[in-house]
Amino acid sequence: MNNHTKSNALWITQTAIMIALIVVIQATTSGLGQFVTGSLVNLILILTVALAGFTSGLTVACLSPIFAFIFGIGPQFPQIIACIMAGNAVLVTAWWLILGKNGHTQYPRVAAAALVAALLKFTTLWLLVVKIVAPLASNIPAPAKQNLAKMFSTPQLITALIGGGIACLLLPQLAKALKHRPANQKTTN
Repeated sequence: MNNHTKSNALWITQTAIMIALIVVIQATTSGLGQFVTGSLVNLILILTVALAGFTSGLTVACLSPIFAFIFGIGPQFPQIIACIMAGNAVLVTAWWLILGKNGHTQYPRVAAAALVAALLKFTTLWLLVVKIVAPLASNIPAPAKQNLAKMFSTPQLITALIGGGIACLLLPQLAKALKHRPANQKTTN
């Protein structure tokens, strides 16, 4: 097996494991509310991008809201899926850009990523859902628009901060325990 084939197999395996984990988290914690489920989903997204790489993190970030929609977790309006994908993509991209090479072992970088990524995800979701999509969507009833405004405002910031805070505690330890090289090489998938 050549290095490219091994790299592809590793990418597929890591990404599949993280997708499975995020689906299980969504399914088993949905009854516990947005703060528990959202925080854990954000944590899994962060761990994926930090440990498995950008393309893996972006893949999980985009597939997560699709599975949540399929399983009836979260808003059941298709146009909101794209908004959540964008928010998740912003989160993993910010983490990726801030961590850089070996960044997941350096606490100041991890803490900066947690704060900046949470603010960017919150801002993205608030603008897309609360200010653009919900007001313009004709298939979303007024009470649902009010619920969306509540769900996609401050709670998004809080869940992203909680997920990032837990990641701040876990990433340096996981990196040591796994003796993991940062996944900052580009994957061609």
